[in-house]
Amino acid sequence: MDIQIELGAGRGRRDAIYRQIREAILDGRLRAGDALPPTRELAQRLVVSRNTVSAAYDRLVAEGFLEARVGSGTFVGAGARRDGAGPGERAAALTASAAWDDVPRPPRRFAERPEYDFRSGAPDVSLFPFETWRRLMTQQLRRSHHDLLTYGDPQGHAGLRAAIARHIGVSRDVRVAADDVLVTNGSQQAVDLAARVLLEPGDRVAVEEPGYPPPRQLFATLGARPVGVPVDEEGIVVDAIPDGCRLVYVTPSHQFPLGVPMSMARRLALIEWACRNDAAILEDDYDTEFRYTGRPLEPLRSLDSSGRVLYIGSFSKVLLPGLRLGFLVAPPGLRPALAKAKYLTDWHSASPAQAALAEFMDTGEYARHIRRTRREYAARRDVVRGVVERDFPELRLIGSSAGLHVSAMSSAPVRPMVLAARKAGVRIYALGDFTRPRDALEGLVFGFGAIPRERIERGLRELRAFADSDRALT
Repeated sequence: MDIQIELGAGRGRRDAIYRQIREAILDGRLRAGDALPPTRELAQRLVVSRNTVSAAYDRLVAEGFLEARVGSGTFVGAGARRDGAGPGERAAALTASAAWDDVPRPPRRFAERPEYDFRSGAPDVSLFPFETWRRLMTQQLRRSHHDLLTYGDPQGHAGLRAAIARHIGVSRDVRVAADDVLVTNGSQQAVDLAARVLLEPGDRVAVEEPGYPPPRQLFATLGARPVGVPVDEEGIVVDAIPDGCRLVYVTPSHQFPLGVPMSMARRLALIEWACRNDAAILEDDYDTEFRYTGRPLEPLRSLDSSGRVLYIGSFSKVLLPGLRLGFLVAPPGLRPALAKAKYLTDWHSASPAQAALAEFMDTGEYARHIRRTRREYAARRDVVRGVVERDFPELRLIGSSAGLHVSAMSSAPVRPMVLAARKAGVRIYALGDFTRPRDALEGLVFGFGAIPRERIERGLRELRAFADSDRALT
């Protein structure tokens, strides 16, 4: 193993080699069993005598940090690491900006596998056509196209942008050209890029209340001032948006977390408000590929004739969250700045995956996958709704015709039940998890993408038992 050792210009080189190897062992950078370079090799690299390196090694062997094995070499000894130490542990001389104080740590839930997973926004990865995707990725890598294996266009793979433009033109009546599309690493990066090019520190941003927390938190870390605006059965209450807001972030097709669609009257009122106040609208159309009943209302982007709406889409719900692919459609005046922001942020999204997705869409596999999964998710949704209506009289389901979750209002506090259920392997979220202040609304969010259909009723039966136990305790 190569190790980096810094030697000063003066004497004491043996001690410097000794100290740096010892510290690397104590803090875990060198682990038990790791092989050290031969003394001759390390001496040549450090431009010192072999005796200097040998003396440092001998001292470390004598103290138990190293083991010399005849005919094999020198290795880190077992049990030499300092308990609790880590390579990054140093005095806390630097602190982060105060804007990050209110941002929660990234959730650890992604590594957990609860027995009954009613998490919202998570697709069933077992429904993904892995063999087809593996074939497409292999084809892209075998072709060794120069543009796939070197730095690419920040705006995204040309074929994928064209495929996205065709798809949303047909499925969502969002009529755009390939040049209008910017490929992103999921919808969250699209929000970030839009905020970077539209907002100045101190600008006010209207967000839905209740709503999806990460965009609100992102706006705050960029120096903007997010302001919660209430949502009713028709969507965001336009008349409640404060004056002076530069940007409004909304989920009009399937409001998160309530699930209500924004009415046509409210959509037109929001666009009119944006024109009147010289503001922008960020429309996150995150999961309406899965529509089960009724005709979808036109996206804000399709109703907008003044260039006020930026439209966000994601492949995380339809395909896999791990692909980290999404897109942003913006008015022409913003496209140059957005491409620059994408370039400065991470240059571009992974080119082979973009090319594979373009072919996946062009060959019709994407549409077939949506049809298959939509049927399965519709069946799961029906099971959830049926069990909740039958077994949870204290809950009132909110009408929802799309997406991967349904929500219900509660006539009683749900937090104790939710916490007890999570500990017992039933993962579910309260509506209060998405409100400020927390628990301003009482209710539950039932995700059905991550739980197999045959486990839904059993999981809800477990939840019912916790609800009854909690009521008995109170």
